[in-house]
Amino acid sequence: MNAKYIKREMPDLNGTGMTQACYKMELRPMSFEQFVDLCHREGKIDESLIIGVMSMVSEKLALCMAEGYSVKLDGIGTFNAKLGVRSDMLPDAFEAGMSTRNAKSIEVKGVSYRADKELVRDTAMRCTLERGGVSRLKKSEFTLEERIQKARDFLGKNMFMRAPDYAQLTGLSRSTATAELRKLERDPSTGITSRGKNSQKYYVLR
Repeated sequence: MNAKYIKREMPDLNGTGMTQACYKMELRPMSFEQFVDLCHREGKIDESLIIGVMSMVSEKLALCMAEGYSVKLDGIGTFNAKLGVRSDMLPDAFEAGMSTRNAKSIEVKGVSYRADKELVRDTAMRCTLERGGVSRLKKSEFTLEERIQKARDFLGKNMFMRAPDYAQLTGLSRSTATAELRKLERDPSTGITSRGKNSQKYYVLR
């Protein structure tokens, strides 16, 4: 069965006056049971053995990442834990004099995965694409000036603002809201700037 791709509309980040296009795979779900059955049928290996090996890999992978290892599985990829401040804690700052953290305020927030080049090459060789659907940007009912004012009003009542807050305020999609905030923080006239990086990034008034 051939895979399908979706043409996705992206925000105009370069100021060209035109939105950009990117392409993503139209994904179909495959359950653990379906994957095990596929391995069983094509590899002629007992299902219980497949489940046992995969369960052990999952368990030991979690253990090694929890101990601080970056685990490389040949032909699959490299795994390591991602840390962040607990969601019930206020954002942190690196500058001297600001609040400090202890181990109890930091937790594992996710797992970083970098695919093995061999896996990418093998996937590309096996993949035959067909055209799928089109994904358009979610438009806001507010003008840019109105969106900026909404952000300022929000920050006037709250200590900080994150991208999901801005998306909810303006009606933009999460990705569009994130891209627009990056543009706003580069313009001093908006009165909005940022602190932190990546998942810990938040916005404040200048």
